[in-house]
Amino acid sequence: MATRTPPQAVVFDWGGTLTPYHDVDLLDLWRVAADVLAPEQAPELADALAAAERAWWESAVATGRSGTTADVVAAAVASTGIPVDVALHDAALTAHLQAWSPHTVTDPEAGPVLRALRKRGLRLGLLSNTHWPRAWHESWLARDGVLDLLDARIYTSELATLKPHAPAFRAILAALRIGDPTAAVFVGDRPYDDIYGAQAMGMRAVLRPNAVVPAYDVRPDARISRLSDLLPLVDGWLNDRGTPR
Repeated sequence: MATRTPPQAVVFDWGGTLTPYHDVDLLDLWRVAADVLAPEQAPELADALAAAERAWWESAVATGRSGTTADVVAAAVASTGIPVDVALHDAALTAHLQAWSPHTVTDPEAGPVLRALRKRGLRLGLLSNTHWPRAWHESWLARDGVLDLLDARIYTSELATLKPHAPAFRAILAALRIGDPTAAVFVGDRPYDDIYGAQAMGMRAVLRPNAVVPAYDVRPDARISRLSDLLPLVDGWLNDRGTPR
């Protein structure tokens, strides 16, 4: 029976994993951007922005093609025909992402768990499906004191594809200098994007489930209810000569 090598790296999803899942009113968060772009027609534009984001995610899931927040804004503006000053786009995106900031707080267990994994000699990575810019993710991680605990951070807004597609996983493995995917553990909250995608690469996959994420017919290697539950799992894999596959 083939075996997996003991872990050399652990890769985390961001939203719903390192940062607890937040069920928020997306329309409210887009309204602040609409107020910047077109104050007199902000309600109509906010509706279009929220609709454009939903359409973007649906397309991204169906096709695997990634993109940026600027793409979402451009699609909304085009759909409404509302004239906006393109010079205001950056200010509108900043307002939108600032509105998200209270909902991006890192799980209190993340720092201690990441430090404990580093003490075990493991390389740590982050792979997030997102259309947001790197700078905002990194500012939130730095704010919460975990940015420097992650050796490599990949955001699909900078890639051509999203999870669960292999190029996204290859990007983080390459950044961590992991040539054998079986030597990596992936931790995420989405059965399809995270668990299916990681296992298709040969990685061990640990699910941190929540009730909001869509189900998918896949069996994770393990489940955790909190981040600290990960440590005994990793210790078991480190102490094994190899996990049967």
